[in-house]
Amino acid sequence: MKKIIVGISGASGVRLGLKFLHALPEEYKAFVIATNSAKIVSKKEENFELLDNSDISERTASGSFGADMMAVIPCSMNTLAKIAVGIADNLLTRSAAVMIKEQKKLLLAPREMPYCAISLSNMHTLAQNRVIIAPPVVGFYADIKTLEDMEDFLIGRWFDLLGIPNDLYKRWSGE
Repeated sequence: MKKIIVGISGASGVRLGLKFLHALPEEYKAFVIATNSAKIVSKKEENFELLDNSDISERTASGSFGADMMAVIPCSMNTLAKIAVGIADNLLTRSAAVMIKEQKKLLLAPREMPYCAISLSNMHTLAQNRVIIAPPVVGFYADIKTLEDMEDFLIGRWFDLLGIPNDLYKRWSGE
């Protein structure tokens, strides 16, 4: 079973993080870290385990845990900035630092717009360290008609970037 750490930071866009979790294939075990402002995640979900963001000694804070990948959906600019400069003051940011250190896939879905120069600089720093910066941007070729279609497209693209097989959206056919 593959291990994926899913961080949920910030209040806006939490629905995307939850939908991402629900769409994960059964062969993925999710370890969820939610910041205080994103604590609407239920402890009773069957497909994931909720970890305490204040417990820096939790297993995802170690490279020997062997997580295969991590996604932070949504990713607040505060969390993104901390990861960019190496501040690992909670479990989410420490787990992200471990993913970078271990050269594992780390995807961040920043949720704010417009981006200021500081945020863009932080994203550039992270991209130079092979972090995937994938904000929730809609592909208009995907024949999106509903909010659910848009969410499926975003989650499908994030799965693609992490190497998770899916058929959640209409792919570009060139026509």
